[in-house]
Amino acid sequence: MRLALGLLLAAVTAIPGTAQTRPRGRELGIPFAGRTGPQNAITDVAGVAVGHVTLIDGDGKLVPGTGPIRTGVTALLTRPRGNWDPVFAATFNLNGNGDMTGINWIKESGFLEGPILLTGTHSVGTVRDAAIQWQLKNGREFVFTYPVVAETFDFLNDANGEHVKAAHAFEALDRARPGPVEEGAVGGGTGMGCNGFKGGIGTASRVLTPAQGDYTVGVLVQCNYSGDLRILGVPIRSEIADLRTCTVLSQPLSRPWTAGIPRCPAAGGGAVDDGRLAEHEGRGSIIVIVATNAPLLPHQLERVARRVSLGLGRLGSFAGNSSGDLFLAFSTANAGAAKPEGTPALTMLPNDRIDPLFQATIDATDEAVVNAMLGAETMTGADGIRVFGLPADRVVAALRKFNRMK
Repeated sequence: MRLALGLLLAAVTAIPGTAQTRPRGRELGIPFAGRTGPQNAITDVAGVAVGHVTLIDGDGKLVPGTGPIRTGVTALLTRPRGNWDPVFAATFNLNGNGDMTGINWIKESGFLEGPILLTGTHSVGTVRDAAIQWQLKNGREFVFTYPVVAETFDFLNDANGEHVKAAHAFEALDRARPGPVEEGAVGGGTGMGCNGFKGGIGTASRVLTPAQGDYTVGVLVQCNYSGDLRILGVPIRSEIADLRTCTVLSQPLSRPWTAGIPRCPAAGGGAVDDGRLAEHEGRGSIIVIVATNAPLLPHQLERVARRVSLGLGRLGSFAGNSSGDLFLAFSTANAGAAKPEGTPALTMLPNDRIDPLFQATIDATDEAVVNAMLGAETMTGADGIRVFGLPADRVVAALRKFNRMK
């Protein structure tokens, strides 16, 4: 396995991480509710780390097995590197047209063991197998394990080419760090669209007041779903109706399902919706990971995971039939709860005090999705399909028009 890693990397070179240049929502002055942590990211929960590997290569008509390539891997560590103590966790599926491996044991045991990885749909198996080997290489001992790998369909990518290799998953895990998290078309979110615009990875956090426990909630999303995008209740999709998905190539393209995607206008800009674009812009999913340091038990974390749905609904999601809307929540509190020796003493936040965490989850989910979209540049991928980045200036203009911003 280790001998093969260098050879696997030779096929497609991972793009080094770069400083994010597009402004986040709060940098634009969007008045999202709630107080954030220092990074306004899932890494504001102490011990959590995130790393990406981004794969971009080629242009033009899709050649199966060759490209164009627009994909990657995002890795998340739930505790500081080398700390293999499991965390309490729970999952919730709003709509199940998607995959998140390892969740049966989470539901049964209440624990999440090891890292979380996000990637494209057809790379789940490769990344899952790599996660096992990476943990062994880094000192985790187990009889067997069930890695958690979640996916969304990267339609801008030669998805059937399975260009993500084990070495890319290793690299994403090795790159995982606390601190700022790069957003937009990076890592597992590279080839994704969201609400008819370019999607990808986004994150946000909320810090409760001292009276509420001073707990932190962090959210990370891989955004690839469809909805009638609304920000603070403003109908952004209808206000920016000219930037619809299109292709720079002539039909027919290489994949039958792309037949309804119109040609991009020669003068620039996006397509005019002829009624067929909704199907293509709706072919996607979203993965949401919620982290907190609040002492919550698995049944409470499932309640938190359910509240992600309200944040997505606020943005205009309707959890369509072809969408995989899969959520996982975990708590870094109660260290040592999984030790087989003795009887662990646990702490639990009373249910009567859990409402602020529900609200924080909803608010952070809302902002994380917006950050994912604002962070993503316009991208042209396989078959010349072009998905436009959400233009920050036009978002601000729409919010001002509807009196949501000064």
